[in-house]
Amino acid sequence: MSKPKPIPDEYPRVTPYLHVQGAAEAIEFYKTVLGAGERGRMAGRDGTGVGHAELEIGDSMIMLSDEAPEMDAYAPGHFGGTPVSLHVYVEDVDAVFAAALAAGAKSLSEVTDQFYGDRSGTFEDPWGHKWHVSSHIEDVLPEEMERRAAAQAQQG
Repeated sequence: MSKPKPIPDEYPRVTPYLHVQGAAEAIEFYKTVLGAGERGRMAGRDGTGVGHAELEIGDSMIMLSDEAPEMDAYAPGHFGGTPVSLHVYVEDVDAVFAAALAAGAKSLSEVTDQFYGDRSGTFEDPWGHKWHVSSHIEDVLPEEMERRAAAQAQQG
């Protein structure tokens, strides 16, 4: 038998691992809102809940599980929120953002055109994770991006 690769071909180098209270519901939310595909799911140690799941979003992946304090796996609510956010490029940011809100997410910043060439918005999912969703709408040269950033900073 050959030696396995240290980084399997079917896994990206960086994969966020989310812990939530209600992983089965979170999986359905990510499927509905972000078009995630479920690669696999295992029950928790006691045979209930989700001990580990893998979801594909485009060519990326997230892993998630139900909160498991005995394994130091806590949902954002345990800490009063999360300092981490995830960014996802989508085909239609307005539709994805609307779907997220309809599925119970909270708007943190409405979808708007950004100086750097994306149309973006930010929501908090029902489990406390922050998601930036964007569609790229314009290629902006670095000099123009700097000019636009400075102009935006002056406007406050």
